[in-house]
Amino acid sequence: MDSDQDDDDEEEEPDDIEEDEGHDEFPTSLPIPLTVPVNYNRGRRTSVSAESMAPTTGQAFDKVVIPKTSEQRARIEASIANNFLFKNLDEDQYGDVVNAMTEKHVQNGEKVIEQGGVGDYFYVVESGAFDCFISKNGGPQQKVTAYIAGGSFGELALMYNAPRAATIQATTDSVLWALDRVTFRGILMENTSRKRRMYESFLEEVPLLASLEPYERHKIADALESVYYDDGEAVVKQGDVGNNFFLIESGEATVLKQNENGVEREVNYLTKGGYFG
Repeated sequence: MDSDQDDDDEEEEPDDIEEDEGHDEFPTSLPIPLTVPVNYNRGRRTSVSAESMAPTTGQAFDKVVIPKTSEQRARIEASIANNFLFKNLDEDQYGDVVNAMTEKHVQNGEKVIEQGGVGDYFYVVESGAFDCFISKNGGPQQKVTAYIAGGSFGELALMYNAPRAATIQATTDSVLWALDRVTFRGILMENTSRKRRMYESFLEEVPLLASLEPYERHKIADALESVYYDDGEAVVKQGDVGNNFFLIESGEATVLKQNENGVEREVNYLTKGGYFG
């Protein structure tokens, strides 16, 4: 980046982060996808921005951890599992999001958000019920949907500092889990920055990539996505179509090959820095 650029230049929104599955203690490989990850916010501009989104480099992001029971965590995870905003977070980011959610008690008839108001929180319904109303062109509010336990709303607040598009009102005494925009984007930016630095350092140790220029390794680092595999799980199978190139970030992998008689034998053993595909 040009260090002499004007101070008034606007920062771009962070790129989407691909989803991870599995466990840290098992082998981890880094496939380079053939498609470019989708950007949430490409071309979008916000009218108001109060918080700085620049990641720090000197110290780690201060994580917010609100104590929860395992049942509460499971309900939150089930509610946000299919939300497009969270599907592409890696395992660490996903855990940080769940940890940072705070409990909010709402009385019957209370409005959680109002159409036209500032969007600052995303909500997951722990218990109770809510109605969603929208007013078009200044007309009377019309009910368009309802939310019960497991539902979620307000996700656009985490992406844009934009006015609320609807009014959400409790129809019973209810409990919500709330996540504020600044915390979410801090988690996203800090983890993304940390992982990129880690990937670039890791790529310098891969023999296949040793001859590349630093900027070329930066490009590869941006294209990497972590995928977690359980011990004994097959990463690729002989005869399948290959769509990814894999680098082993951590863990170990055995390479097996089947001969014409169907007999399988070990032909190679790979550790950190090894590659295949």
